[in-house]
Amino acid sequence: MGLAGVFGTNVRRRRLDRGITLEALAHDVGLSYSYVGELERGRRNPTLKVIERIARALEVDALVLLQEEVSQS
Repeated sequence: MGLAGVFGTNVRRRRLDRGITLEALAHDVGLSYSYVGELERGRRNPTLKVIERIARALEVDALVLLQEEVSQS
């Protein structure tokens, strides 16, 4: 999975963990919900500003959203 996919997966997971709808997150960061949905599906490449805004809205460090989760076997 590429970096856009990792980012999208992490955004979706954090958003759902916090009980935030896609529409609410999009509103909080000033983006359309369709764009945020495409980000979550790894179909768009966000700018650094967008990454920062989403991280702030999800109350996580931006680097967390870019890190691939390591599975523990």
